[in-house]
Amino acid sequence: MNIISLGMDLIECSRVQSLLQRHQDRFLHRILTAREREHAARFRNSVPHIAGRFAAKEAILKVLGTGWRGQIAWTDMEITNDLWGKPHVNLVDACARRAAELGIQTVLLTITHTDNYAAATAIGIGEPDPDNS
Repeated sequence: MNIISLGMDLIECSRVQSLLQRHQDRFLHRILTAREREHAARFRNSVPHIAGRFAAKEAILKVLGTGWRGQIAWTDMEITNDLWGKPHVNLVDACARRAAELGIQTVLLTITHTDNYAAATAIGIGEPDPDNS
């Protein structure tokens, strides 16, 4: 296995708070999957958690080298946690196709946040296609 690519993102929680105040349902449904929304609802103050997921998805898009464009949807990436809280990435549709093109088999992810900031780092792991390097 090789590291194919790396992505990182940082966001101010106040930016997410502002979006939630103006467009809560639209924003949440556009950015988070149903399972991610359900998980976020468990928190008394869900803003840092949601900001962390947003930063994580931005970091994953950097791993994929695409940014948010074309056929990619925010919900083409789902972040779940294991029993210990470790985040896991599931890619579908356009994100899964792009990962396959790059030879990415796994995306490792770490997320951190405070009341003011959320950050995430993602690493694409796999075997690069020698014809697509």
